[in-house]
Amino acid sequence: MQIKLLPDQLISQIAAGEVVERPASALKELLENSVDAGSTQVQVALIQGGTKLLKVTDNGHGIAKDELELALTRHATSKIQSLDDLEQVGSLGFRGEALASIASISRTVLTSRQQAASHAWQISAEGTQGQPVSPAALDAGTIVEVHDLYFNTPARRKFLKTENTEFGHCEDAFTRIALSRAQIGFLLQHNGKAIMRLAASTPQQRITDVLGNEFAAQSVWLDEQSSGLRLWGMTASPTYQRHSRDTQYVFVNGRFVRDKLIAHAIKQAYQDVLHGDKHPAFVLFLELDPSLVDVNVHPAKTEVRFRESQAVHRFIFHSLHKALGKTSAEIQASQPVQAPFNPFTPGLAMPRQQVEMPLQNRSVFDGGYRADNVSNQGAAIAQQFYGQLYGDLKTTDISALGNQQQTHSPEDYLNPISLSEAVLIPEPAQEPQQYPLGFALGQLHGIYILAQNAQGMVVVDMHAAHERIMYERLKNALSEQAIATQPLLIPMSFYAEKVEVATLQSLQGSDTLQQLGFDMATLSPTTIAIRAVPTMLQDADVVSLARAVLRDLHEYGASRVLLERQNEVLGTMACHAAVRANRQLSTTEMNALLRDMEATERSGQCNHGRPTWFQVSLNDLDKMFMRGQ
Repeated sequence: MQIKLLPDQLISQIAAGEVVERPASALKELLENSVDAGSTQVQVALIQGGTKLLKVTDNGHGIAKDELELALTRHATSKIQSLDDLEQVGSLGFRGEALASIASISRTVLTSRQQAASHAWQISAEGTQGQPVSPAALDAGTIVEVHDLYFNTPARRKFLKTENTEFGHCEDAFTRIALSRAQIGFLLQHNGKAIMRLAASTPQQRITDVLGNEFAAQSVWLDEQSSGLRLWGMTASPTYQRHSRDTQYVFVNGRFVRDKLIAHAIKQAYQDVLHGDKHPAFVLFLELDPSLVDVNVHPAKTEVRFRESQAVHRFIFHSLHKALGKTSAEIQASQPVQAPFNPFTPGLAMPRQQVEMPLQNRSVFDGGYRADNVSNQGAAIAQQFYGQLYGDLKTTDISALGNQQQTHSPEDYLNPISLSEAVLIPEPAQEPQQYPLGFALGQLHGIYILAQNAQGMVVVDMHAAHERIMYERLKNALSEQAIATQPLLIPMSFYAEKVEVATLQSLQGSDTLQQLGFDMATLSPTTIAIRAVPTMLQDADVVSLARAVLRDLHEYGASRVLLERQNEVLGTMACHAAVRANRQLSTTEMNALLRDMEATERSGQCNHGRPTWFQVSLNDLDKMFMRGQ
C-alpha cells in the first residue's frame, strides 16, 4: 500500500482517541486549562453526563482575539516554548492538543475576554470546520461549551456507558482538580441541579468538604520534608478501611497521578496495620523539583517518571510509616475520639472510628506482665483510683487487689439486697492525661478488658493488643540485631513432618534462625530438637511457635525472610507469644497491658489490621439508659 500523509481532521480525531476517552477526559483537560489561566472561580455545567453538553466557565486571564483560532489548532500552547520549559513544566497542561482534539469530535464554542479588552470574542467549530471570530458578551475569563460529544464518530459514541456512569466519571475528574486547588472555588451542576459547591478554603478544609467529616476525623495530617522532597496531606487511620480504592488521591506537584512506585510505597507503609483485602484512604501531595520528574509520559498526563525513584520511594514510605505510628500514639490530642454510635445497640456493627492517644516515652514492661514490674508512680495512681472506686475495699497493696478472689454462691445473686446493704461507689478521681486508657475494671469472658478513663469506658481485645506490642518489640529488636535468646534447660523435641525437617536442613550454614532468636537441630528424619527460643517468647507454646516459624521459612524462603518477608515471620511469632483467650489476668496485669499499649506505636491495630480497642463515652451510655430524658 502507498504511504500517504493523513488529513488534519483524521489526525485530530486519532489524537482525540488518546486524549478524550470519555466526557470526563474532556472535562479534565478543560479544568486544567482554567486552573492554568489563574482562575479563582470555576463553574462546570453538564447535561446527560457530559455527552449532550459540557460547559466550563472561569474568571481567568482569558484569551486574546488574535489567539482564539490558534487555541483550536493542534500543538498550539502558551505554556511551553522550548525543551527546557518542557523539562521543568509547572502547568497542568502543556501538550497543546486538548482543545483541538475536543473540537474535532464535537460542536465547540469558545468565548473569552481579557481584562483589558473592550468586549469578549467568540469562535465556534463543528468537527474541524471552524467559524470566523465574532464579538460576544462576557465580563471576564473564558467559557468553553462542548455540545454533542462524538457526534461525528458514532462508533466511538457506542462505547459510552449510561448517563449516570459517565456523570460519575466526570464527578471524579472534578473532585481531583478541586482537591488539588483549595484556593479556587468550584461549582458542579448536572442537568440544571447543583451537585457540589466548594468555596475557596484551606487544604484541610477542602479535603473535609470533599471527603466528609468521617474521613477527616479518622485521619492524621502529615507534612514531611527531606532532601528537596515534601510530602503533605491527610492519611486515614487503618481502622478507616475501604473495600475499594475510591478514596486514594496522590498529586505530584499539584497533578493527579497514578504511579506504581508511589502506590507500592504506600502499600508497604500500611502493610502491617491494614486488615485483609481492605484498602487505605489518603489525600497526599508530593512536591519536588520539576526537573526531577517527567510528566510527559502519557497523553492523559496521569503517569510520571522519577529520576531518583528509589529515593522517592523511601521518602514516601518512611513519611507515611511515621504518620501511621502517630495515629494511635503521638498525636497530642490526648482526648480519645468517642465511638460514633452506641456499640451495644442491636444490629449495629463495631464502630469504625478509633481513638487517638499520646505515646508514652517509656515502656512499662520489658518482659511478661508481673506485679513487680509496675512503676511506683503508676502503682500509686492506680491505688488512688481503686481506693476511690471501691471505697472501703481499698487495700494498701495494689497487687493484692488483682490477686484477691471472691467466691459467691448462686443464692448470692438471686437474693435481692436493700439499699442499706448496697456498696455505694464514689466518683473516681480524674485520671491524669498520661494514662489515656485509664485503669482496668475487669475481664469479660476472658477475652476483653474493661477499663475506665476520663471519657467513659474502654474495651480492649487483650490478645490483639498484646500481639501488636510483641510485634513492635520483635521488629525493633531484629532491626538492632538484638533478639535475645533463652537456652532451654532441657531441649524440647517433637515429631516433625518431612517438609519441616527439610526446611531446617536447608538452613544449615545460614544464621537466619539465630537472628530470629532460635536454635534448632535435626535429631532424626522425623525429630527436631529446640535448644533455644527468643527470650521475650519463652512463655509461648514452644513447639507450636517453632512449627509456625519453619512453615513461614518454607513458604517465603530463608533468603527472603529477613529482607522481604520479615514482617510476616515476626507477626507469626508475635501471635504465638500473645496472651490467649480465657487466660485470667489480675488487675495489675491488665493495667500493665494498658500502659504498654500507651507506649507502643500503632497499638490501635494488631499486625493483621484489626482494631485492638475502642471508646464508649459516658454520653453513649447515658443515651442507652435514657438518662436525663
